[in-house]
Amino acid sequence: MWKGKKVLVTGAGGFIGSHLTEALVKAGADVRVFIRYNSRDGRGNLEDLEPSLLNQIEIIAGDLRDADVIDRAVKGNDVVFHLAALVGIPYSYKNPREVVETNIFGTFNILIAGRDHEVSRVVSTSTSEVYGSAQYVPIDENHPLQGQSPYSASKIGADKLAESFYASYNLPVATIRPFNCYGPRQSARAIIPTLITQALASSEIKLGNLEAKRDFTFVSDTVAGFMAAALSPKTVGKVINVGSGQEISIGELAQIILETTQSSAKLVIDQERVRPSKSEVNRLLADSRLAKEIMDWEPQVSLTEGILKTMAWIEKNLDRFQIGKYQI
Repeated sequence: MWKGKKVLVTGAGGFIGSHLTEALVKAGADVRVFIRYNSRDGRGNLEDLEPSLLNQIEIIAGDLRDADVIDRAVKGNDVVFHLAALVGIPYSYKNPREVVETNIFGTFNILIAGRDHEVSRVVSTSTSEVYGSAQYVPIDENHPLQGQSPYSASKIGADKLAESFYASYNLPVATIRPFNCYGPRQSARAIIPTLITQALASSEIKLGNLEAKRDFTFVSDTVAGFMAAALSPKTVGKVINVGSGQEISIGELAQIILETTQSSAKLVIDQERVRPSKSEVNRLLADSRLAKEIMDWEPQVSLTEGILKTMAWIEKNLDRFQIGKYQI
């Protein structure tokens, strides 16, 4: 199915991107990746891959906003998975221009190159944050889009660009909209690693809004959604939710992790971690029936199983984390 297929993954040094890259190489794809250039020649989470896998990957480094390097990266590929983005919501409050330029113009560059090189499929990455606070649940793909942070607004713009390239140029693009993906290799910018690292190594767990509810999906399920979207002919021109269909409040999640780690740490509200009131997304719960219908996707990993897998990885890699520090 994937053997010999030429594939580009942008954002491959990131959390989901590294897992997707690993799965594609194991499936026999001929994988090229695009990662953000840095002077240390760092490859991000790709460095967690076995050397035998990493040696099979062609790596191109650059800036997503550079149209020339994106054109070279896309050229010659059958499928493009576009995951590269600036993803931190708190970071977008502080640096909205960089987030907008990277996420919107970067996606534009991918779409232009995909059109010009006639790729067979572009799978673009959205986020459940584009829905804002749920007006109804579960949230299906017809839910209104609400730009409650510069990050979510930039992703709405990118999603609409993808939609326009399908309508205007017949570009075979599918947009995957993940809900709160988690798992091994994720940084403490995300809530589950934040909770686990503090529970394992601190007497306090600093949090923001305990009442907010989220739909958590384990990374292997999210990766399976990306791969299914690239293969199904029914996904072209569509936006597809990929979520577990179950919700839990941050406070309830914290209690589960405290119990699982047997931690006696106390929950402390840190105002630095609280979003501006109009920007807070209070509830996200996925309706993923379309994913089941058009690409036969369903989540396989329960929250309990996923937390245990994530915890096992974090315990082995605790030295990578700055415990308790707020990462934007």
